Amino acid sequence: MRVRRSTLGKILATVFVLNLLVMGVGAWYSYEQAPPIPKEVVGPDGETVVTAEQVRAGKTTFQSDGLMNHGSILGNGAYYGEDFTADTLDLKVKFMRQYYADEQYGADSYDGLSASEQATVDVAVKSDLTDGDPTSDIEYSAAEAYAHEQVTQVYVERYHEGSHERGVPTNMIDSEEAAERFADFALWTAWISHTDRPGADHSYTNEWPYQPAAGNDATGASMTWSVIAMILLVAGAGFGVWLYKSIELPEPETEGVTVPRPDEVNLFPGQAAALRFAVVGAGLFLAQVLLGGLLAHFYIERDAFFGLGEMLGFDILQVLPFTIAKTWHIDLGILWIATLWLGAGLFLPPLLTGREPREQGKWINRLLGVLVVVVVGAMAGIWLGAKGYFGDALWWILGNEGLEYLEVGRLWQVGILVGFLAWATLVARGLKPLLDREPKWGLAHMILYAGGSIALLFTAGFLYTPQTNIVVTEFWRWWVVHMWVEGAFEFFIVALVGVTLVSMNLLSKRSAEKAVMVQALLVMGTGVIGVSHHYWWVGQPDFWVPIGSAFSTLELIPLVFILYEAIGQYRAMSTSGERFPYTLPFMFIVASGVWNFVGAGVLGFFINLPFINYFEHGTYLTVAHAHAAMFGAFGFLALGMVTYMLRIAVPEAKWDETNLRRAFWAWNLGLALMVGISLLPVGFLQLEVAFTQSYDAARSLAFYEGDLVQLLFWLRMPGDTLVILGTVIFGYDVVKKVSNRGETTPTDDPADTPVVAGSVVESDD
Repeated sequence: MRVRRSTLGKILATVFVLNLLVMGVGAWYSYEQAPPIPKEVVGPDGETVVTAEQVRAGKTTFQSDGLMNHGSILGNGAYYGEDFTADTLDLKVKFMRQYYADEQYGADSYDGLSASEQATVDVAVKSDLTDGDPTSDIEYSAAEAYAHEQVTQVYVERYHEGSHERGVPTNMIDSEEAAERFADFALWTAWISHTDRPGADHSYTNEWPYQPAAGNDATGASMTWSVIAMILLVAGAGFGVWLYKSIELPEPETEGVTVPRPDEVNLFPGQAAALRFAVVGAGLFLAQVLLGGLLAHFYIERDAFFGLGEMLGFDILQVLPFTIAKTWHIDLGILWIATLWLGAGLFLPPLLTGREPREQGKWINRLLGVLVVVVVGAMAGIWLGAKGYFGDALWWILGNEGLEYLEVGRLWQVGILVGFLAWATLVARGLKPLLDREPKWGLAHMILYAGGSIALLFTAGFLYTPQTNIVVTEFWRWWVVHMWVEGAFEFFIVALVGVTLVSMNLLSKRSAEKAVMVQALLVMGTGVIGVSHHYWWVGQPDFWVPIGSAFSTLELIPLVFILYEAIGQYRAMSTSGERFPYTLPFMFIVASGVWNFVGAGVLGFFINLPFINYFEHGTYLTVAHAHAAMFGAFGFLALGMVTYMLRIAVPEAKWDETNLRRAFWAWNLGLALMVGISLLPVGFLQLEVAFTQSYDAARSLAFYEGDLVQLLFWLRMPGDTLVILGTVIFGYDVVKKVSNRGETTPTDDPADTPVVAGSVVESDD
């Protein structure tokens, strides 16, 4: 069937608005149904155990001291330390059993009781945990009050006094009182995990985490919707293929297709400036993978790094603890990919228009300067904030906001937002000849729409403060984090790849526009609402279970469609007898499709089945999914864009792609080894422990220190080493090529120096 581009554009806009409406209604309902923080918790004698203000103060401590990048809360965060929700629930059960063992039988410990006595104690503990009215203040039993006090002492000893065997530095939380407040906050999340939501037969977290002793087990809905999800996958895949094949797109033809040779393209000053983004991005990438190697080794030596600290006379755990290293690692991953994308977005417009606005190069250099200031300020702020240099008022403004993926202080987040808007303005200047000629659903417009949607969704990160209920905070955090991934960023990638393929003459502009809109339609139709698979176990209303399972399942379908026509064109080119000059950049695009399918597709589908996710949430299976999907969905595309930019910029006589090929294969082999022989096996072992024991046992120090798990951690080294080696080679080659590429066109005149790809504007609209 024939579908006009204008029709696809209108459908895409409608789907995007409908997505926002659904999520907007969900936001309102989530506010209404958020778990309450009782005004106070009282003991059996009426004494106050903890107040709402103390719980909120504990959340502030959790964020200000970066604890989300040591352990996790409600399953979200780092997996190095305990999940604080599961840990406090497990400790609460343990101390309540101890209390009843002494109170009922005069025993020193629960383990010393007979089987029948233990059963009696278990019933008492479960009864205490499942009783109570969540709509009023909490009244602890004597056992619960005792357990609360004991858990608080454990957290003071562990997170204030330090625990090097756990990788916790001394004064990680700088005062005993703050550590007590953090324990109050973590215990509140444990309370919502075992307390039934009013009018329901399950807790606020849908009985997560799995802890049989507290009465927490997977709900029937998680199993039912897992089965429905698998049915939807089959049906949705068939529909997606039918839809894509039904929309007529031009077939690949070699006749009349001219691939512009690199030497036929003269660089403008703005393009030369955009190449500097590649140098900065390569530096950020190298810093990220080096930190990744340190983080991996922390799982083996929690207070050392191959003895270097002792040799050099400093304590690495105190100087660079896991929390700060992990924060930098995550943020640098976002920043190097974004930097390379921004550079590509600024480099590509002249390839399509054959001209460049006056002083574009100067403005691009200024934007790069702003980017460097934001990056340096944000990274320094993270360290200074976590170390307490900004005080109670400014830590989340200038320092470390303390939420995974959104750690940088609010001021630096504003800087990032301003940078995106400035980038969109510069891209619009560069694409103006296309914007003036094409309809509003054209390819150049798609680039700007994608950039605008990134900025729009980023603003969700400004809708909470450190005092906001953690459940509401998590709702908005995932808007930013995963709607970028599944919505705006995927849209942006599709549009940017479309522009790149057009500039290579692998796709006609009309064909690319239609392909981009179809792909974006599938992405927007599944990914935006699919973000709700993060809401199942964090205290959000349980209607997210059916919605999240359905839409997150369908996210698998559109992952590879955008490559369909490009591969067809590439095959046509390969049979034409003429050497294709952009084979290496295209290899990155193909590698992106493979790893995106493996990481986001296969592993993403598996871990997002509600029943699997109930036990898997926050384990190494997620780590495997995240690393493969990051390289697939974003990393290899960004690296491919840089390779294409360099291929255009470096004269044919000076071009040597040996190092870039070495880096390409080192990354692919390293990632395969890392995921295949380390991350996935550890994840499956954790899943087995979670199934057979409890979730807390799967996240415990005892699990990580097991002989087999330690061996698997060591087996990560070859893969990590190859990834680091590939990044070093890449960084060296980028710097070498950019510095030796030759002179740019010495003019800012927008009418000068047309390039071959400029024919796209003339003949394809």
